[in-house]
Amino acid sequence: MLDDSLVQPFFLMKHIIILGDGMADLPVERLGGKTLLQYAHKPMMDQLARDGRCGRLVTVPEGFPPGSEVANTAILGYDLNKVYEGRGPLEAASIGYEMADDDFAIRCNIITLEDGKIITHNGGNLETDDARVLIDYLNEHLAKPINEREGCERVKFITGIQYRHLLVIKGGNKHIVCAPPHDHPNEEWRPLLVKAEIPEAQYTADLINEMILKSQELLAQHPFNIERAKKGERQANSIWPWSGGYRPSMETLMQQYPEIKSGTVISAVDLIQGIGKYAGLRIVKVPGATGLADTNYEGKAQAAIDALEHDDFVFVHVEASDEAGHDGDLELKLKTIEYLDQRLIAPIYNKVKDQNVCIAVLPDHLTPVEQRIHVGQPVPFLIWHRGITPDSVQQYDEVSCVSGAYGLLKLNEFMKTFMSL
Repeated sequence: MLDDSLVQPFFLMKHIIILGDGMADLPVERLGGKTLLQYAHKPMMDQLARDGRCGRLVTVPEGFPPGSEVANTAILGYDLNKVYEGRGPLEAASIGYEMADDDFAIRCNIITLEDGKIITHNGGNLETDDARVLIDYLNEHLAKPINEREGCERVKFITGIQYRHLLVIKGGNKHIVCAPPHDHPNEEWRPLLVKAEIPEAQYTADLINEMILKSQELLAQHPFNIERAKKGERQANSIWPWSGGYRPSMETLMQQYPEIKSGTVISAVDLIQGIGKYAGLRIVKVPGATGLADTNYEGKAQAAIDALEHDDFVFVHVEASDEAGHDGDLELKLKTIEYLDQRLIAPIYNKVKDQNVCIAVLPDHLTPVEQRIHVGQPVPFLIWHRGITPDSVQQYDEVSCVSGAYGLLKLNEFMKTFMSL
C-alpha cells in the first residue's frame, strides 16, 4: 500500500497515459551492460522522471501470458480473472465485428515460414492492402470449402491491420493451447500446432490445424508470394491463429472511475482499440499511424492534445518498440524510444505543462531485443503533474525506477493511484 504522504489533495485533473509497447528491456552487453532505456537519449522522459515520481509495476497476473492483451488490460485497472478472453474478441471489437453468443474469435497472424521454422510473426512486415488481398483469397479458397462442407457459415477470416487479422469459428471451443508466433522465432512450427486442453475442444484444434496446413499450400501459389520469392523477399506464407475467446464482459472506465466522464484511445493496433472500445473510450485513428517505427508520432501527439481539450482521460499507445524488439533490431529499438521521447511525449508535455494534466509514461511489458519475446517482469513507470513533489529518481529506466517513491505496484494499483491524483 502507498504511504498517505504520497497522495496529493484532490483537484480537477485530466489524465493521459503514454505507453511505449515493449519499450523496457534487459541489460545488453553491446551497450556496456545497460538497458536500452538507460542508453537511449530521452531527455523528456528523464525530465519527467526527475520532476515527478517513479516506481515499478507488475502488469502480468500470475498464470497469464505476458502479452499486450493482458498487460494493457491490467494497466487500465481490470481484473484479468474476470474479463480475460484473449486477443481475438478485443480485435473483433476494434474491427467492428459484432460477436454472436456462439462465436469463437481468435487472432490470426499471417507469418513467414522457412525451412520448417517460424521466421517472422509479421509476414515480412505485411502491408494492410496486400493482406486484404490474401485474406479475401483465403476466404474464397479455404473458409468457403469448409463452410460448404459444414452446411453453414462456420468459418470466416476478417481483415485487420497489416499482419494482424481475425478468424471466427461458429461454435468453436476456447479450451485450446496456441503458441503466439512472436514468442517462437526461429523455432520449428510443427510442434507448436494447436492442442486441445479438453476432449470437447479437439474438433476446434483439428479444424485450426487443418486450416494452417491448407493455408500454406494456398498462399505459396498466390501471385503476391510468387513475386516476393522472385525478389528474394520474405513470403507471407502461412496463417497462425492464437489467443482466442468469447465476447468478454467488461465495465467501462467511466463506471469504475467517477473522475472519468469521457475518454479517448489512440493506437494503430486493433487489440488496443478493442480494449478501448470495451472500456468505453472513443477510438481515434491517426492517418499514417502504422504500428512500426515509421508511425506518425507527431500526428498521435496532436490527436492526444486535441483529445485533452474535451476528454478527462486519454490513452496513447505506440507499438514501434515492441515490433523492433521482436525483430531483434537493437538500433531500431533505440530509435523508437528516442522518437517516442522527442516526437510524441515532448510535444504533449510542452502543450499541457501549465494545465491540470497528469502524465504517466510506461511500457506494458519487456520485449528484450536479444530474446525477441515478451517477458513479464515489472516495468518502470513515471507520473508527473504540476505541483507534484519529486522523489530521488533522476532518470527514467528499469534500474533507476526501483528507488522511486511509488515502490512496486501490482496490476490495478497503478490505475487506482493514477486516478487518485
